[in-house]
Amino acid sequence: MADATMKPVAAAPAEVTVLPIILAVSFCHMLNDVMQSMISAIYPMLKADFGLDFWQIGILTLAFQCTASLLQPVIGIVTDKKPFPYSLPVGMGSTFIGLLILANAHTYGMLVFAASLVGIGSAIFHPESSRVARLAAGGRYGFAQSVFQVGGNFGQAIGPLLAAFIVVPRGQGSVAWFSVAAMLGMLILSRVARWYKAHMLANAGRKKAVRPHNLPRRTVVIALTVLTLLTFSKNAYMASISSYYTFFVIERFNVTVQQSQTMLFIFLGAVALGTVIGGPIGDRFGSKVVIWVSILGVLPFTLAMPFANLPMTIVLSAIIGLIMASSFPAIVVMAQELVPGRVGMIAGIFFGLAFGMAGISAALFGVLADRHGISFVYLLCAFLPALGLLTVFLPGKNALRVA
Repeated sequence: MADATMKPVAAAPAEVTVLPIILAVSFCHMLNDVMQSMISAIYPMLKADFGLDFWQIGILTLAFQCTASLLQPVIGIVTDKKPFPYSLPVGMGSTFIGLLILANAHTYGMLVFAASLVGIGSAIFHPESSRVARLAAGGRYGFAQSVFQVGGNFGQAIGPLLAAFIVVPRGQGSVAWFSVAAMLGMLILSRVARWYKAHMLANAGRKKAVRPHNLPRRTVVIALTVLTLLTFSKNAYMASISSYYTFFVIERFNVTVQQSQTMLFIFLGAVALGTVIGGPIGDRFGSKVVIWVSILGVLPFTLAMPFANLPMTIVLSAIIGLIMASSFPAIVVMAQELVPGRVGMIAGIFFGLAFGMAGISAALFGVLADRHGISFVYLLCAFLPALGLLTVFLPGKNALRVA
């Protein structure tokens, strides 16, 4: 079984970072998230064209989120036992077919089926590509996870923009143009799969180096529970920004829609930068340090933002995005160190949690916003980073790496 903790292929020295492979899966992460974020971006168009009710829009989200969230841990567990290198282009192929069906769908049932296929593609991509990033890390696991995840950040930012300028003006059929991105992803991931397979063959029969630790099972369970709660804190707050930030600034400051979108892009750009910065810091000082700073450290800024004026809101949102974004790569790396040898399972669980919690949180915040106003939602969300206090229960860098 191939695993991220195994030595690199024989042709490369041990503990050498294979940067082209990391960049390749990061680029494909961007393509994947462009395509998945585009679906929600065209909801208003689909609602008008198909005469959908809001509950039907919710079912579309549920079809995508359930397949993307629930399948990821299952795929991670299966591929931990028996890796399938070529599952990466196959997963992107599912997204390719989903986009073509979405572009040509004439019934609501076809829309749901298309969304499910895109979700399946995402579910296959995330755990296996996260494993490949770790295999190619050469010991720089935080760096590799950050580079891999920043591709997704860029994709989430670019997807709605492309949808606004391409799909909305040209109609549903133009969704098929994005299938070109899926084809490109399939080609790149086929090359990555060849490297992955070569890595497996070069290490066939070798004993896995899983970097064991001496932590008792109870400590591991507590730490994983804390990491799950921290993932909720981070993704719930991020969901409030990505789903409702534009409505918040329009209501509070009377800015135009275009100005609100610009403010959202500033936040998303800061998120991308924070993701890149957090990985190397985690490699140097340990994941726990990054988690302390990125979740609890952002609390003063989240508490201040609901009361800030327009210029300070822009500055605070950028600071929040920059600091908070670095937490997720650190959470994934620590979880993988807590459960050595189960890279795919852990990646699937935590990426699945991120998808699921973001979707559920966005729905709950929408209900609260309807009842109490969008400003109340932001005041409530401002306290979520206080869960960062739970970081005190996480093991330190040395405890995780001492055999």
